[in-house]
Amino acid sequence: MAMRIVGRERRKLRIRRNVNGTPERPRLTVFRSANHIYAQIVDDVAGSTLAHASTLSRDVRGEILEANKTEAAKRVGKAVAILLLAKGIDKVVFDRNGYLYHGRVRALAEAAREAGLKF
Repeated sequence: MAMRIVGRERRKLRIRRNVNGTPERPRLTVFRSANHIYAQIVDDVAGSTLAHASTLSRDVRGEILEANKTEAAKRVGKAVAILLLAKGIDKVVFDRNGYLYHGRVRALAEAAREAGLKF
């Protein structure tokens, strides 16, 4: 395994010791690959996923045909916020999953905040 992946996994575990999702305030976790970005809302108490969105989701995929990866991340952040607000949840904890709060991760988080989520 590459050293940068090992380092990210170590940061991920360090973050997860302190960040837990509850039914009132679930966890917004982000995963990014080379081409796509995924956002998932997790209730850690029940061990269930409440909502998810990605650049591969049907509602987002049509909007990002000509967008770059940062713009696509903004659309995913907005989409996941809309899904969560429809369920009546407006507060989450943000889990950056070991990634730096920069670039696509930051764009997703700021778009979710602009759409109405509080974290």
